[in-house]
Amino acid sequence: MIEPFRFDGFDGVRAVVTTRAGGVSTGPYASLNLGAHVGDDPAAVRQNRDRVAAALGVAALTVADQQHTATAAVVTPELAGRGHAGAEDSRAAFPATDALVSDVPGAALGVLVADCTPLVLWDPVHRAAAVAHCGRPGVIAGVVPATLDLMRRTYDTDPADLLAGVGPGVCQESYEVSDVEADAMEAAFPGGGFTEPTRPGHHLLDIPAAVRHQLRTAGVPDDRVHHMDVDTHTHTDTFFSDRAERPCGRFMAVVVVPARG
Repeated sequence: MIEPFRFDGFDGVRAVVTTRAGGVSTGPYASLNLGAHVGDDPAAVRQNRDRVAAALGVAALTVADQQHTATAAVVTPELAGRGHAGAEDSRAAFPATDALVSDVPGAALGVLVADCTPLVLWDPVHRAAAVAHCGRPGVIAGVVPATLDLMRRTYDTDPADLLAGVGPGVCQESYEVSDVEADAMEAAFPGGGFTEPTRPGHHLLDIPAAVRHQLRTAGVPDDRVHHMDVDTHTHTDTFFSDRAERPCGRFMAVVVVPARG
């Protein structure tokens, strides 16, 4: 019943984005809510996560305590699968962490979103993977370069070798913010063109474009980036959108580190 979106080009690597379908949650969380921090029944969330893990052929998902930071963490064999049990497990294993990297075979790295942009990375040379939670505060703080830097320091990853998947998120046409938020974006990306004025005191932000810009700046070739280019705000039949519906669930981008050949 779980039919995820798959990233193009990740041959031999399970890298997917879940949808709302295939779970047991009800009401505003129907049906495959994977967020344990949004008010859903914890037992339903656990069952939903179990279903996704089973569909991917792993025992558990690895999930961090996402807080819109630029903090990335290495998932060791001892930490693989932590966070699957719920929010308290995530906080204990990966407190205030918004990106995970690992080369542990079978580790299923997951990132929870509902308008923020999920990023998946795969280094085929060193067989290391990563996920990052790219919301506006995290992108401004530098979660993308922080994740790439951790992969470089930990696995000697060359950004030119990476495959990147940019998943569904709120697109510019649907993301209006105040002057204060737009000014912070402009300060982080001077001349980047990721803000567009609308009515007085308001601007549209293009977070997916900023993520792609950070990948390009770090040396990831454009032709190795797959952008799903789906606006969660206008596709609430398929994906959860926090800006469109509150409360709401969370979907997930997941990459599974393959066994060494």
